[in-house]
Amino acid sequence: MIIKNVNLETVCGVTSKLPENVHPEVAFAGKSNVGKSSLINAVMNRKSLARTSAQPGKTQTINYYNINSALYLVDLPGYGYARANEKVKAQWGKMIEDYLHRSKQLKCVFLLIDIRHEPGSNDVIMYDWIRSHGYQPVIIATKLDKINRSQIQKQLKLIRTTLKADSDTIMIPFSAVTKQGREEIYEILDDIVEAGL
Repeated sequence: MIIKNVNLETVCGVTSKLPENVHPEVAFAGKSNVGKSSLINAVMNRKSLARTSAQPGKTQTINYYNINSALYLVDLPGYGYARANEKVKAQWGKMIEDYLHRSKQLKCVFLLIDIRHEPGSNDVIMYDWIRSHGYQPVIIATKLDKINRSQIQKQLKLIRTTLKADSDTIMIPFSAVTKQGREEIYEILDDIVEAGL
């Protein structure tokens, strides 16, 4: 996939109505500090389109990025941010569930997990949630550059085991620093665009 143009087209808050898009959508979900904005910027080949922040939990809306007028990359609110109060957490959860339930164009959900750590209870809940809505999540194991190469397979196995992901679940080790894993993501996006034509 060659990214020719990208624009942030729609931002949906808690009370917003979801847009009815004609192009296929791919959604990115993950914990607040998993590196989602960095990954989205790397995928879109832009430095700061998705706002990265030292303070996790920045994304509190559903953001629709129009890519090449052929595909929407949908950035879902980060979940599990410890400092957010329970009401806010509940709102984020409802927004994500409403989106998974109502989007007519959603073709794929990428679930981001920090490769350095065992998935937490929120990750397991999100994985099961995505599955219960009829999608087979693609797992992106982020922050690959922060572990030794010798640890990669062990950590991927830990993620797969903790999530109880079956053997055909795609797992992509990814680094926003080196861009490793980006081509594999592009291949999936290309397949979705081609299938939608």
